[in-house]
Order: sequence, then structure tokens, then C-alpha cells
Amino acid sequence: MNLVRTAMLLAFMTALFMAVGFLIGGRGGMMIAFVIAAGMNFFSYWNSDRMVLSAYHAQEIDERNAPEFFAIIRDLARSAGLPMPKVYLYDSAQPNAFATGRNPENAAVAASTGLLSALTPEEVAGVMAHELAHVQNRDTLTMTITATLAGAISMLGNFAFFFSGNRENNNNPLGFIGVLLAMIVAPLAAMIVQMAISRTREYSADRRGAEICGNPLWLASALGKIARSASHVPNYDAERNPATAHMFIVNPLTGAGMDNLFSTHPNTENRIAALQEMARSGMNVSTPPARADNPMRKSRSVPDTGLDRGGSQPPKGPWS
Repeated sequence: MNLVRTAMLLAFMTALFMAVGFLIGGRGGMMIAFVIAAGMNFFSYWNSDRMVLSAYHAQEIDERNAPEFFAIIRDLARSAGLPMPKVYLYDSAQPNAFATGRNPENAAVAASTGLLSALTPEEVAGVMAHELAHVQNRDTLTMTITATLAGAISMLGNFAFFFSGNRENNNNPLGFIGVLLAMIVAPLAAMIVQMAISRTREYSADRRGAEICGNPLWLASALGKIARSASHVPNYDAERNPATAHMFIVNPLTGAGMDNLFSTHPNTENRIAALQEMARSGMNVSTPPARADNPMRKSRSVPDTGLDRGGSQPPKGPWS
């Protein structure tokens, strides 16, 4: 079902992109827009993960340099029936996390150093289970390509202003009305669709993430902490890359968010209420196995990552 939804979304966004091209330059403009859209989709498919990880200066970690955090991801991936993703940490005092990658076999999950220092291991498990749910639902690919096309439609809308002064050189069938549609209506429609899809996928990932980690209240507690922090702890990389805000579990630029047409995330209180209702409805609340090396049983201390010292070495490992 997710593949069908993804295909329908990409078809709609590509058609909207072509429509903008048609309004700007007639059939010739439409074909040029189609070629550009195909090229951007292909580029996003293969390069989205590297681009966003690079934007946040994320460093890959493994079982040697972050054994407890890595073990949490490994156990969650096993619980979800997913291949083990690559695991990254990035330096930010704001607790947050995101997932990226074109498919479950080529996925990556990333957490901030602030997430590991501010949240309990159980809450971290809830957050990372949410990110693995995005991977399992292929939301990472869907939202990356959607954001790419929405940005491209806005770019074409800006170009429409310059083309409008040269009406004799294009075949726009609607004249100045077509230019206005290309400049205003199409970018607005693309943004609304992008935001609506993003909000829907967050609710779905919350529910699936709670199933993966076994306790909806872990994620509910984490969401409250992250939203409160996002409202007053800055994320400078996110401020420089606002187009990536939809990728995070909580919008790093606004915190709580609102359930309206132009928000990237649902209202955090609504998400928490849904998870609490999920717990009250009788969902099985699991407890991690009581083995000696279980990271969920260990005490937590602030991780010494080395990321804030400008070094190139991987983080030393959380809760060590």
C-alpha cells in the first residue's frame, strides 16, 4: 500500500511540476519541466541520504565506539524485521532525530548528542523506533522527493515572473492568468500537499514506532521533552537548512507545531494524547529482556562524543 501511495504522490507532484512548465512555456515548457522533474527525482533517490547527513555533519558510529546506543538500534531493527541501518550522531544540544535513505536496505538513522544526554534509554528507544518506522514505511524516500519537487515548483514559479515579460516567445495559453497560477497557486498547492503528507506520516510512524519498541509511553514522554527543548534550544544546522525540518521527529525550528495546512508536524500534544490512548487501549507493553548487556538496563550519563571539539574521530559512545 505504501508503494502505491508513493507512486500516486510522485505522479501528482510531477504532474503539477509539468503544469507549471506548461503555464510558463506551453508544450515546450511542459516537456522541459518533465525532464527536469525526472532528473531531480533520480538525483534525490540516490543522493538524499548523503546530502542531509553532510548538512548536519553527522558521524557514523558502530558497536565499538557507541555500544549501548548501537545495541538499542540493533534490537529495535530486529524487532521491526528490518535490516540494520547505518547509525549516526550529530552534534546539537537540541534533542532530536531523523531517518534518511532510499529504502530499508540503504537506510540511516541519526540522533543528536542532545537526545542522548537529555532522554532516558527507554525514551531514546521510543524515538529511534519512530525513525525506524519511517524507514519501514519508506517515508524517507517519499518526503525527500516530495520536498525536492515542491522546491522545484516554487523555483519555476519564480521563473514565471521573468518569462511573463516575453509573451511572444512562449505558448502560454492562459496569458497573465497562467503566470499568476504558476507563481502563486501551484507553489502553494505543492506546499500544502507536502505538509499534509508529512503530518500524516508522523502519526503513522508514532503508532508503528510504539509497536516496535513495545511501549507507547516511552515515545510520548520523549516527544514532550523534545518539543519543550525545541522551543528554546536552537539547532543552527536546521536554521541553515530549513527544507530538512520535516525529516525530524519534532520540527527543530518551532517545537510544538500545529495541525494546520502549513505545519510540517502534527501538534505534539495531539501526538502524545494518541500514544497515551494507545497505551490505555490495552496494547501490550513489553519489558526488555533482563540480560546482563541489555542497554535498556544500564544507567545513563552524558555521552562524551568529541563532536563539539571539532575532531574527526567518531563519538566515544553514549551512556559509557
